[in-house]
Amino acid sequence: RLFDLDPDLLPLFQYNCKQFASPQECLSAPEFVDHIRKVMLVIDAAVSHLENLSCLEEYLCNLGKKHQSIGVKVDSFSTVGESLLYMLERCLGTAFSPDMREAWITLYGAVVKAMQRGWDTIAQ
Repeated sequence: RLFDLDPDLLPLFQYNCKQFASPQECLSAPEFVDHIRKVMLVIDAAVSHLENLSCLEEYLCNLGKKHQSIGVKVDSFSTVGESLLYMLERCLGTAFSPDMREAWITLYGAVVKAMQRGWDTIAQ
């Protein structure tokens, strides 16, 4: 879903200087699968620290700096968020209630806001 929403993200996923000819080629690459696993670990950490997200602040800010340094735009995280919501809705079906959707939007928004501080510190 990610590349359906924003095909311009494909060039950001280059591993060992390899450019993928198609989204399907990227999606099946072990490095991309590993990247998705890491994204889900960040989401898991946010869920696990729901009551104290501030403890992840420095980590997420540094993660934002890392993403900024390789050319990721802050706006791209909205596409990732839409893809996450799509996946949750597909996997959970009717159990993915409007309240649950709003909770995920709020959590993901907090993660992105913390990561965005990485861009803000570079710009200063």
